[in-house]
Amino acid sequence: MTTRLVNLVADAADPAASGHWWAEALGWEVTFEARHEVAVEPPEPGGLGIPLVFVPVPDTKTVPNRVHLDLASPSATAQAALVARLLDLGATLADVGQGQVPWVVLADPDGNEFCVLEPRDRYRDTGPLAAVVLAAADPPALARFWAEAAAWPPAGADDELASLRDPSGRGPFLELVRSSAPKVTKNRLHLDLAPHPGDDPEAEVARLLDLGATPADIGQGEVSWTVLADPEGNEFCVLSPR
Repeated sequence: MTTRLVNLVADAADPAASGHWWAEALGWEVTFEARHEVAVEPPEPGGLGIPLVFVPVPDTKTVPNRVHLDLASPSATAQAALVARLLDLGATLADVGQGQVPWVVLADPDGNEFCVLEPRDRYRDTGPLAAVVLAAADPPALARFWAEAAAWPPAGADDELASLRDPSGRGPFLELVRSSAPKVTKNRLHLDLAPHPGDDPEAEVARLLDLGATPADIGQGEVSWTVLADPEGNEFCVLSPR
């Protein structure tokens, strides 16, 4: 029995606007669009990435996100060009206390921070999305949980950063980066997991609880999925088998 990572979900004031913005930013495609949900995915065949799903949430963003995206650049020239293009699309420069760093911190039109990285060999084959980054008080410990939850094996670790990657060895990384900032509100970005077809969702939820997850109430009411939180309180959803 396993669950696997299937989506990254982002709260949005206007899911259609956010979805189309990120499709343009990444060169991806809007694959589903309804009032309550917009999905953006890498183009096929051979698209690399994690589907992004935007859902309507009216809450105002008040603190820097604990989950953010890192975008890859193959060269310094490409990095500068990507930053310029994203600013033209409506991104803004963001200051999260990064100081002098070789990457550029931006925010999308909804205020969600993301980074445009300088060229790094590590991300040369990820596609445009280099990593989904999650702030962690204890990266190695949290990575152990997510390796079991997402079915992504370890791809390197030290005391400051622990990485996971799809078993195929392709696409973006899931990175747990050390942060002393406390979690003070519901995350605006969260991961969706799903069991495989034929697996028992209730048994999978029980397995995740045994691994250290806890039930979470974010006001979801009666829904067909289960909302949990990882051992550091980051919300995630367990969907139906697929």
